[in-house]
Amino acid sequence: MILQALYELAQRENLVDDPDFEIRPVAWLVHVGPGGEFRGIVGTHSIPESESGKKKPRPVPARFRLPLRLPSRSGSKPQAEFLADNAQFVFGLGTPDKPVDSAKAKARAAGFRDRLAACAEATKDEGLVAVQRFLDDLHAGRFSVTLPPETLSNEVFAFVYAPDRDRLVSDRPVVEAYWRDQRAHSNEGVGAGVRCLVSGKSGAMADKHPKIMKLPGGNTAGAALISFNKGAFESQGWSVNENAPISRDAAEACAAALNRLLHPTPADPVRPGLTLPRRNYRISGDTAVCYWAASKTDFLDVFEAILEAREEQVGEMYRSVWRGRPVGVDDPSAFYALTISGAQGRAVIRDWFESTVSAVAGKLAQHFDDLNIVRNTPKPQKGNLAPNFPLTLLLQSLTPEGDRNQIPPAMASQLLQSALSGRPYRVAILQRAIERYRADIGRTEWADSLRRDARAALVKAFLNRWKRFNPNTTSYEEIKPEMDPNNESPGYLLGQLLAVLERIQQAALKDVNASVIDRYFSGASAAPRAVFVRLLKNSQHHARKAMDDPAAAGLVFRLERLKDELSDRFDPKHNGFPARLNMEQQGLFVLGYHQMRKWIWMNQQEREQWEAVRPVAPRAYLWNRKSSE
Repeated sequence: MILQALYELAQRENLVDDPDFEIRPVAWLVHVGPGGEFRGIVGTHSIPESESGKKKPRPVPARFRLPLRLPSRSGSKPQAEFLADNAQFVFGLGTPDKPVDSAKAKARAAGFRDRLAACAEATKDEGLVAVQRFLDDLHAGRFSVTLPPETLSNEVFAFVYAPDRDRLVSDRPVVEAYWRDQRAHSNEGVGAGVRCLVSGKSGAMADKHPKIMKLPGGNTAGAALISFNKGAFESQGWSVNENAPISRDAAEACAAALNRLLHPTPADPVRPGLTLPRRNYRISGDTAVCYWAASKTDFLDVFEAILEAREEQVGEMYRSVWRGRPVGVDDPSAFYALTISGAQGRAVIRDWFESTVSAVAGKLAQHFDDLNIVRNTPKPQKGNLAPNFPLTLLLQSLTPEGDRNQIPPAMASQLLQSALSGRPYRVAILQRAIERYRADIGRTEWADSLRRDARAALVKAFLNRWKRFNPNTTSYEEIKPEMDPNNESPGYLLGQLLAVLERIQQAALKDVNASVIDRYFSGASAAPRAVFVRLLKNSQHHARKAMDDPAAAGLVFRLERLKDELSDRFDPKHNGFPARLNMEQQGLFVLGYHQMRKWIWMNQQEREQWEAVRPVAPRAYLWNRKSSE
């Protein structure tokens, strides 16, 4: 199904309208006169609009139509491309960023000249003959060429015959016809008569599949999506790619589609000089998601912005997704998402997802609704917090110090899969969120607080979605976005109690080097009975000290009532505090602490609003109500 969807995308966007040629960057144009005289090397680089205004803008080369590249080029004697290649193959020279062995470079340059000479002999084209003379004179030592100092090893050189002005030699009609004829005969007899798994048509099968470029985490040489390069991968007596018979046209179409999806600025094959919309989204250092639909839809243009909660890029209709309200997208078109990485010279498919555009929009609304939780992070100095939690932030919250390179690819793809499908999140996500919340509980930087909010949101989303799908095996109550004074889950109550004890200590001792949270959060959330008895005893000393301070006495009086309210819910006749909390209750502990901490620090206006909509909350939570009421 993956290959068929890619094949259809290539057909729909005319990516293989001309199967013998492709659009790719050419950094340098070598101009040659009628007699083979060298007239200079001209760069094609320019600053794209996306780079303008930056301190160090990156110039990019212009794109030209070139003969289709070889499916693969590796080994000790790699084959030269036809009429366009890097400095090593064209001139036999290394570049400042990659010096080369002179003997190897000369051998590769000879291979480039041989392919060019064969075409010149067959076509007698004057432009090609001129280029042949130029290269023969160059390698005979009759003159030398100095490369531009900024030349890179992977940049492509192509030739222009001076009378043609800006037209490449490969675009001359006779040369083009020769190349098409070579392509037509190059694959004859390879698996002839076999039915293609992708197109369903019978014909010659692809001997090698084209390379996929720009794979995150992969090497610059690219990797084939399908390859059988060892006997261990073969079966039933079939040899190499006979194990997955795919026609050359289908293989090239699938590769063209995936290369288009992975490229940040894919060339438009129909409108030269323009680009197609970007359709990939990097979710970790070595993993990206390619997404597309079976028809044109505006949803694709804002898909990444929705996941990243970027208000400035999303219209009003789609903003409602962040508030948990499905948008009015009534589009039954198929939607596809392919999660892919590059590793050890191979393309690794992490995940494959297919649904409809309208269904995905609805599932994303549910995803953000599940994540909705109060925040303890203050607003940044400039702007506001994102309206919900970006997927990148959620993933970074699961790594030490938010290091994107440490995001496990499997976990990243699983989280996205759940967001798109509406299925429960994996248990590994809950475990990692709790572990990181504990590990970073004492960190005080603004970014640390932001990641803590994201971890709490993931814990809430996991537990609510798990309860939704497993109502008969879960005993806890659904978690609301704000602190719930009527939630009776042991873990949730203990998390609230720890937040109260923390606030009492802070009122008594102000800032301390190691608070009760720094020292006891991990133990209290896993084995509360062994920890809370000691914490409650210490809090009595903190409360007495704070009551001596007139500015803190009123607050501590209310906190003491709240402490008693929470402690009394653990009946000593039934063993009091639990000895251990399972993983679900540990998650509830995190949420109880997180939400109570926000509640305790509410200002007067926020507290009045909270109490107005919860008039039947336990008395200890209603701080503005008089004792007689």
